[in-house]
Amino acid sequence: MPVALYILGSVAVVSLVSLTGIFAISLRHERLMKGLAFLIPLAVGALLGDAFFHLIPEAFVEAKNPATASFLLLLGVVSFFFLEKFLRWHHHSERLLPNPAAPHNEQKHLGPLILISDGIHNFIDGVIIGVSYLAGIEIGIATTLAVLLHEIPQEIGDFGVLLFAGYGKTKALFYNFLSALTALAGAILVLLVGSLPESLLQGVVPFAAGVFIYIASSDLVPELHKNGRGKSVFPEIAGIGIGVLAMYLLLFLE
Repeated sequence: MPVALYILGSVAVVSLVSLTGIFAISLRHERLMKGLAFLIPLAVGALLGDAFFHLIPEAFVEAKNPATASFLLLLGVVSFFFLEKFLRWHHHSERLLPNPAAPHNEQKHLGPLILISDGIHNFIDGVIIGVSYLAGIEIGIATTLAVLLHEIPQEIGDFGVLLFAGYGKTKALFYNFLSALTALAGAILVLLVGSLPESLLQGVVPFAAGVFIYIASSDLVPELHKNGRGKSVFPEIAGIGIGVLAMYLLLFLE
């Protein structure tokens, strides 16, 4: 079988993981809202675990200049700060329009933010899978398995964030799937050029880590603090812990 079919088939399977939120479509609204109390902290754990266990170590191991890697990581944080500023301003401008029937949702900006960051991450996954298969079929299969396991908790968490941002269940599922398709773009790019310039990949990885840290720390963690009820503490601790643990255990599969 041609290597291209292995690459495209593996990326297609990984992209389908974004549809894991499909189970939520059949749930009642009340039960779904209770599930968000777990899904949001799960996303926090998965994003931070991915950044600190995978992306940042890889960035500094491969970096010829650690200061450059640090700068790109910081650039990911700062650039998404300004992106969020723009999205908040745009959403505020929309609310000033005379439409009293429009829902008041202060978290609407989180939707585009998580979709953009997840698109960057999925693009990197597609590149990594493609490059791994070019190095060997066995290596490619092992890498695909690691990416697949890595995506499950993150995609479930992302789906929860989209619901929290006011997306309907079907719309959240659809946009999450579209974001996952950037992995296909990354794989096709590898097939077209045979590989990627090492400097480009080294730049994307720390930037993505900065983005994940910003979203988890600046957007999602403050939302957990807004819920002051004692009953919410244990689901939050469990969600963050499971997300972090899942990312840590993947280190033994790489």
